Amino acid sequence: MTVLVGYVPTPEGEAALRAGIDEARLRGERMLVVNASRGDAYVDPRFAQEPDLAHVREDLAALGVEFDIRQVLGAGDAAEEIIELAERADVSLVVIGLRRRTAVGKLIMGSAAQRILLGSGCPVLAVKSPS
Repeated sequence: MTVLVGYVPTPEGEAALRAGIDEARLRGERMLVVNASRGDAYVDPRFAQEPDLAHVREDLAALGVEFDIRQVLGAGDAAEEIIELAERADVSLVVIGLRRRTAVGKLIMGSAAQRILLGSGCPVLAVKSPS
Protein backbone atom coordinates (compact mmCIF):
# COMPACT_ATOMS: atom_id res chain seq x y z
CA MET A 1 0.00 0.00 0.00
CA THR A 2 1.02 3.63 -0.44
CA VAL A 3 0.55 6.98 1.30
CA LEU A 4 -0.10 9.67 -1.33
CA VAL A 5 0.93 13.23 -0.46
CA GLY A 6 -0.31 16.19 -2.47
CA TYR A 7 2.75 18.44 -2.37
CA VAL A 8 3.16 22.11 -3.22
CA PRO A 9 6.22 24.18 -2.25
CA THR A 10 4.41 26.16 0.47
CA PRO A 11 4.11 25.87 4.25
CA GLU A 12 0.91 23.87 3.70
CA GLY A 13 2.71 21.50 1.35
CA GLU A 14 5.53 21.06 3.86
CA ALA A 15 2.97 20.26 6.58
CA ALA A 16 1.40 17.64 4.31
CA LEU A 17 4.84 16.17 3.56
CA ARG A 18 5.71 15.91 7.27
CA ALA A 19 2.37 14.30 8.11
CA GLY A 20 2.75 11.92 5.16
CA ILE A 21 6.21 10.89 6.36
CA ASP A 22 4.83 10.18 9.82
CA GLU A 23 1.97 8.11 8.40
CA ALA A 24 4.17 6.17 5.97
CA ARG A 25 6.63 5.29 8.73
CA LEU A 26 3.84 4.33 11.13
CA ARG A 27 2.16 2.11 8.52
CA GLY A 28 5.38 0.74 7.02
CA GLU A 29 4.28 1.93 3.58
CA ARG A 30 5.97 3.74 0.75
CA MET A 31 5.09 7.31 -0.24
CA LEU A 32 3.92 8.76 -3.50
CA VAL A 33 4.55 12.51 -3.58
CA VAL A 34 2.45 14.24 -6.24
CA ASN A 35 2.90 17.79 -7.53
CA ALA A 36 0.52 18.81 -10.31
CA SER A 37 -0.02 21.92 -12.39
CA ARG A 38 -2.36 22.76 -15.22
CA GLY A 39 0.57 24.37 -17.03
CA ASP A 40 -1.59 27.25 -18.19
CA ALA A 41 0.73 29.98 -16.84
CA TYR A 42 4.40 30.74 -17.35
CA VAL A 43 4.92 30.83 -13.61
CA ASP A 44 2.90 28.60 -11.28
CA PRO A 45 3.99 28.92 -7.63
CA ARG A 46 2.36 25.55 -6.87
CA PHE A 47 4.58 23.73 -9.38
CA ALA A 48 7.67 22.50 -7.53
CA GLN A 49 11.01 23.45 -9.03
CA GLU A 50 14.06 21.18 -8.95
CA PRO A 51 15.45 22.64 -5.66
CA ASP A 52 12.08 21.96 -4.00
CA LEU A 53 12.07 18.36 -5.24
CA ALA A 54 15.71 17.87 -4.25
CA HIS A 55 14.77 18.93 -0.71
CA VAL A 56 11.91 16.39 -0.68
CA ARG A 57 14.18 13.61 -2.01
CA GLU A 58 16.88 14.36 0.58
CA ASP A 59 14.42 14.40 3.49
CA LEU A 60 12.76 11.13 2.49
CA ALA A 61 16.04 9.35 1.77
CA ALA A 62 17.54 10.53 5.09
CA LEU A 63 14.54 9.13 6.95
CA GLY A 64 14.67 5.82 5.10
CA VAL A 65 11.21 6.21 3.57
CA GLU A 66 10.69 4.47 0.22
CA PHE A 67 9.16 6.95 -2.19
CA ASP A 68 8.27 7.96 -5.70
CA ILE A 69 7.80 11.52 -6.83
CA ARG A 70 5.38 12.22 -9.64
CA GLN A 71 5.18 15.64 -11.19
CA VAL A 72 2.28 16.15 -13.57
CA LEU A 73 2.35 19.11 -15.93
CA GLY A 74 -0.77 19.77 -17.94
CA ALA A 75 -3.09 18.12 -15.43
CA GLY A 76 -6.61 19.35 -15.99
CA ASP A 77 -7.19 19.75 -12.29
CA ALA A 78 -4.79 18.90 -9.44
CA ALA A 79 -7.62 17.60 -7.25
CA GLU A 80 -8.86 15.24 -9.97
CA GLU A 81 -5.30 14.08 -10.66
CA ILE A 82 -4.83 13.18 -6.99
CA ILE A 83 -8.19 11.40 -6.79
CA GLU A 84 -7.44 9.38 -9.95
CA LEU A 85 -3.93 8.46 -8.78
CA ALA A 86 -5.31 7.35 -5.42
CA GLU A 87 -7.63 4.96 -7.22
CA ARG A 88 -4.93 3.55 -9.54
CA ALA A 89 -1.96 3.31 -7.15
CA ASP A 90 -3.31 1.17 -4.27
CA VAL A 91 -3.33 4.15 -1.89
CA SER A 92 -4.30 3.63 1.74
CA LEU A 93 -4.27 7.34 2.69
CA VAL A 94 -4.17 10.70 0.94
CA VAL A 95 -2.48 13.57 2.82
CA ILE A 96 -3.12 17.19 1.83
CA GLY A 97 -2.31 20.57 3.29
CA LEU A 98 -5.00 23.14 3.98
CA ARG A 99 -4.65 26.88 3.87
CA ARG A 100 -6.79 29.31 5.73
CA ARG A 101 -9.48 30.88 3.58
CA THR A 102 -12.52 32.92 4.31
CA ALA A 103 -15.97 31.49 3.64
CA VAL A 104 -16.40 33.94 0.76
CA GLY A 105 -13.01 32.94 -0.66
CA LYS A 106 -14.06 29.30 -0.64
CA LEU A 107 -17.37 30.13 -2.30
CA ILE A 108 -15.85 32.23 -5.08
CA MET A 109 -12.67 30.26 -5.76
CA GLY A 110 -13.72 26.71 -4.90
CA SER A 111 -11.42 24.39 -3.01
CA ALA A 112 -9.20 21.63 -4.36
CA ALA A 113 -8.95 20.29 -0.81
CA GLN A 114 -12.73 20.08 -0.56
CA ARG A 115 -12.94 18.21 -3.87
CA ILE A 116 -10.30 15.72 -2.66
CA LEU A 117 -12.03 15.28 0.70
CA LEU A 118 -15.37 14.59 -0.96
CA GLY A 119 -14.17 12.68 -4.01
CA SER A 120 -11.49 10.37 -2.65
CA GLY A 121 -12.35 6.69 -2.27
CA CYS A 122 -9.85 6.28 0.58
CA PRO A 123 -9.29 8.17 3.84
CA VAL A 124 -7.90 11.70 3.58
CA LEU A 125 -5.78 13.41 6.22
CA ALA A 126 -5.96 17.20 5.91
CA VAL A 127 -3.37 19.18 7.87
CA LYS A 128 -2.68 22.87 8.42
CA SER A 129 0.74 24.44 8.58
CA PRO A 130 1.88 25.53 12.05
CA SER A 131 2.13 29.18 10.96
